[in-house]
Amino acid sequence: MTRNAIFAGLAALAAACNSGGASPSPAAHAPAKARDAEARTAVARDAGIDADLGHLAARPLYTTLCAPCHGADGKGYAADHAPSLVNPTFLESASDEFLRQSIAGGRPGTSMAAYGRARGGPLDDAAVARLVGYLREQGPPPRPLPDVAGGDAATGAAVYAQRCVRCHGDARTRGEAMSLVNPGLLASASDGFLRHAIVRGRPGTPMEAFAGVLSDAEIAGVIRYLRTVGAVGAPVELLAEPTGKEPLVLNHAGKPPQFTPRADPCPPAAPGAPRCTPDPRFVSVAQVAAALADHRRLIIIDARPASEWRRVHIAGAVSIPYHELARLAELPRDGTWVITYCACPHHLSGIVVDELRKRGYAHSAVLDEGINEWQRRGLPITAAAGVPRPPDEPRPPRGP
Repeated sequence: MTRNAIFAGLAALAAACNSGGASPSPAAHAPAKARDAEARTAVARDAGIDADLGHLAARPLYTTLCAPCHGADGKGYAADHAPSLVNPTFLESASDEFLRQSIAGGRPGTSMAAYGRARGGPLDDAAVARLVGYLREQGPPPRPLPDVAGGDAATGAAVYAQRCVRCHGDARTRGEAMSLVNPGLLASASDGFLRHAIVRGRPGTPMEAFAGVLSDAEIAGVIRYLRTVGAVGAPVELLAEPTGKEPLVLNHAGKPPQFTPRADPCPPAAPGAPRCTPDPRFVSVAQVAAALADHRRLIIIDARPASEWRRVHIAGAVSIPYHELARLAELPRDGTWVITYCACPHHLSGIVVDELRKRGYAHSAVLDEGINEWQRRGLPITAAAGVPRPPDEPRPPRGP
């Protein structure tokens, strides 16, 4: 496939994604996700095999790397708490430097990977700048933000416990909204940015505006509290970059595992729509862990950007990012089970499974609860020094 053909395909997808709207409700995105899954998989496959992502234009770059979680329209919630990137109160408070740091450095410990090359991601500074420019075009320009003076952390802790923790979680438990104690966020967000989000909220989402509800002293206290509990330490010294030559098959001489995949139920169908057939494509952490402990033959693919593989990965997993799938051509065609995982916990790994199924790998599945649950259970990992255990999730794991 030529580079021009790739760009044409990406442009067509971008045009299709631009039609229609989306709400901030994750459930509301389900039909759009289903409609776009095949197209997104094709984009990721073509870009990974035939094109250098860093040279893509801004919109195709966004579609390939960001849309799977933040949505084709940027309104967020396509996967795992990914927030809207086009909400006006966000864009008017987010500086270009904030956007650059967020893309390049990610949010360690969440599904937002570091995409900057300096942290092991696929993008050089110019490509990150193109993404920043694209996001900047989606809403109002940044506005000057007032400084935040003072603030008592003890007061803020009480307010946070009453008003914020239910949605945003804390250092021990992840909430359903964006984590506010994540060091990656706090390293790039100014006090003015945090204050603006509290005061103005995020219209159209559950994040209400607290202007007139909280006093200036209470807001300043919340910000001081966040700075205290989410203190930013030194960057983790990453594992060595994957070479692309890591062994694919684990336990070559082992017997095949006896997995029992589960299927998601079909969503409600519109009148006259084709009937949905549930797809048994999810294998639980417990089943995969048992197969490894029993030395069963299988392949485990880390579908996240290589920057995340370099932070922490399942022991023996090979890095084949959702946006760079060329190495799938090396997989044996002998019925070996292929398990893919991400931190979403299903979305990026689902792109890889979609492609594997297209290529005829029937014994392919998504690790149901993802890498974070694997790590929380203390199962075998390879990790850079200092990588913390991820916070507990409010939703219970699925499967046996």
